[in-house]
Amino acid sequence: MKFGKEFSSQMVPEWHEAYMNYNYLKTLLKEIIRFKRKNNPHHHGHAHHHHPHHLRRTLTLYRSFSGLLAKSGRRRHHHSHGGGQIGHLSDSDDDIEEGLRSAPILVHSASHGYETTFLMAAEEGGEYETVFFRRLDDEFNKVDRFYKEKVEEVMKEAVMLNKQMDALIAFRVKVEHPDGWPWEERKVEMTQLASDVDSSAAAVTATTPARARSVRAHQVHMAAIQEGGSSKAGKSEEDEDDDIVEKEEVNVVSDIGTSEISRFRAARPSPIEVLDRVTINHTKETPRSTIKSVLNVSNTELKFSRENLKRVEEKLRLAFVEFYQKLRLLKSYSFLNVLAFSKIMKKYDKITSRNASKSYMKMVDDNSYLGSSDEVNRLMERVEATFIKHFTNGNRTKGMNILRPKAKRERHRVTFSTGFMAGCVFSLIVALLAIIRTRNVLQEEGQNQYMNTMFPLYSFFGFIVLHILMYAGNIYYWRRYRVNYSFIFGFKQGRELGYRQVLLVGFSIGVLALLCVIANLDMEVDPKTNEYKKWTELLPLFLLIVLFIVLVLPFNIFYRSSRLFFLTSLFHCVAAPLYKVTLPDFLVGDQLTSQVQAIRSVQFYICHYGWGDYKHRMNTCSDSGVYNAFLFIVAAIPYVWRLLQCLRRLFEEKSTEQGYNGLKYFLTIVAVCVRTAYSVVDEDNKFIWRMLAVIFSAIAAIFCTYWDLVLDWGLLNRTSKNRWLRDKLLVPQKKVYFIAMILNVLFRFAWLQTVLDFNFSFMHRQTMITVVASLEIIRRGIWNFFRLENEHVNNVGKYRAFKTVPLPFNYDEDDDKDS
Repeated sequence: MKFGKEFSSQMVPEWHEAYMNYNYLKTLLKEIIRFKRKNNPHHHGHAHHHHPHHLRRTLTLYRSFSGLLAKSGRRRHHHSHGGGQIGHLSDSDDDIEEGLRSAPILVHSASHGYETTFLMAAEEGGEYETVFFRRLDDEFNKVDRFYKEKVEEVMKEAVMLNKQMDALIAFRVKVEHPDGWPWEERKVEMTQLASDVDSSAAAVTATTPARARSVRAHQVHMAAIQEGGSSKAGKSEEDEDDDIVEKEEVNVVSDIGTSEISRFRAARPSPIEVLDRVTINHTKETPRSTIKSVLNVSNTELKFSRENLKRVEEKLRLAFVEFYQKLRLLKSYSFLNVLAFSKIMKKYDKITSRNASKSYMKMVDDNSYLGSSDEVNRLMERVEATFIKHFTNGNRTKGMNILRPKAKRERHRVTFSTGFMAGCVFSLIVALLAIIRTRNVLQEEGQNQYMNTMFPLYSFFGFIVLHILMYAGNIYYWRRYRVNYSFIFGFKQGRELGYRQVLLVGFSIGVLALLCVIANLDMEVDPKTNEYKKWTELLPLFLLIVLFIVLVLPFNIFYRSSRLFFLTSLFHCVAAPLYKVTLPDFLVGDQLTSQVQAIRSVQFYICHYGWGDYKHRMNTCSDSGVYNAFLFIVAAIPYVWRLLQCLRRLFEEKSTEQGYNGLKYFLTIVAVCVRTAYSVVDEDNKFIWRMLAVIFSAIAAIFCTYWDLVLDWGLLNRTSKNRWLRDKLLVPQKKVYFIAMILNVLFRFAWLQTVLDFNFSFMHRQTMITVVASLEIIRRGIWNFFRLENEHVNNVGKYRAFKTVPLPFNYDEDDDKDS
């Protein structure tokens, strides 16, 4: 794979705009190539005949990159923006000094960053190279500023986490010694704790040289990219001079380690008195905290119980894991960009036969904040030592597995099983059609009976399988267009399901459902009792119970983490507005609004097998007043959940947008209830209810369509550079967005069938209801892709690549500063 594609694939998606624009710089180099070919067409083909010195210069360049001439252990220089010259430093090697002096560029710092002066602009075609270096400086200054801002942010967050750890240690001591802590034991414990932190930090710092740590971490994190192009990563350690310099660097690292140890010793763990300035942070995420908030019952006092200690530790553990992930991404960002600048300069030298990369990369590696700053590496080491000490009881393997979860590997057996199940589904569908055709099972007298009783039972599984398949398609295209769906949903790293696993689940349910359908097609009736076979009639109920058991199974099988995540979001949706509304919660609520017919099928299960005559396949549910009353409740309940979620966000976030969103769901509730009333009223009142259903449904459909296209998808922007779309599009084919908008409008108005009573001679009424419900599920699948695409684009615009983790403690001094 070429470096450009690898570079793009390794980017943090939300920081895409902050990376070096490698492809753009490559186009500038291609313009230089085109100019050289146009003005000297025989230059490249016969360069070795006319310019024999080019071969010698190129070899010298590659030797310097391979590390045969360069110094590998040079100390890092502190970067400066004082306006002085950068890159022309004295060196003991005459060849290197001569190469630096003959470099075609001069790199120096300026008020706005770094500037490169091209010294050969007067040569033919020099204006192209001048433009290249100007754009190269723009890209480097952009990357350097962004990296510095992010490092400053994490350093501030590190200070806050340090205070949280002081409070946690004091909280633990208070829990372990509720009656007081003797001074002698306190002094021993604190001294031992400080020495443990000192020893762990010293061991990590002193035993591993800084360059070895950096290279090893780069190899682990970026195994897919070869580091040979970097002037910093490809230097040899076999020269005698390198050994001397390496010893010097070890001394520097030892000095750094000594300073770190002295700082740790100076900053002993905080005494218990720190708890006097600390209160518990209640985030209103549970029903209990929500009710207390509504009743203005605030209880921020510290209660020193093991239950509270466990909660505090869990919150801080999550905060440390997320903070460490930030540091890993920052380290990857720095390494990738340094490597990209090295690669582009290497290409420039190859194209122009100049020796500019040495001077430029000296500035990048030794003087810029991007290349010389070591705060992230040192902070990662301290976070590792602290996390292992306080959260995994000194177990380094366990701690590193939590901090650095391994990426999930795609298994061939999953691919094979998915293909096998898909083949089984196709074969069973063919067999089902053959059985119906050859045996004439659904003859005229038995067709209505089967369609009114058994078909609604099995259509439930069809709705579920279709929704799962649409979700699998969403995952495939999210990955293809680099939508960071796992971060948006909040999945644990390495635990999210791929589209193959989701397809396997969908096809497995489809196989079980089709097997039950084929087994249930026996239409023979006992002539004495006029009953059907009892066990075959109970097959749909058995299958529903089995799927429910698998869904709630507590054992670590059948993708337990994904099942638990879905059940948690589902419960939060059902219990709205008692829980804080997160994006997965309201997305699950949106999925439920498209599964109204499936929920009605569950209602029919309860009626048919509860007090219906399932042995004779008699549908007596429609004659029950209670059943008809529940039709209204079942149709409206998913929209009620979403309305309550919107109201919760309205009062919490004070956002008028959520008020309009709640109004949208209220209108939908009215429209659904009116359409349900139209389907059950007598013929005498049909016309009035039909008109009401058309009016309210049209208003709700127009409102919902506008909300989908403008707010959920971010489209129909007249001022956008992409006419009627939005500025940032992930799908390169613009027609896809227009097709999606047209399909969304058409499927939104599929309810017209239920009001206008479209009937086809070749299609049963239950079949028509199923088709309309399936169109709504397909519309929801299309909506899901563009909804998360828009969310991802918003994250990219704000460079939002991390989750906000609530901290357990509030400091009074922080509150005073804020006020």
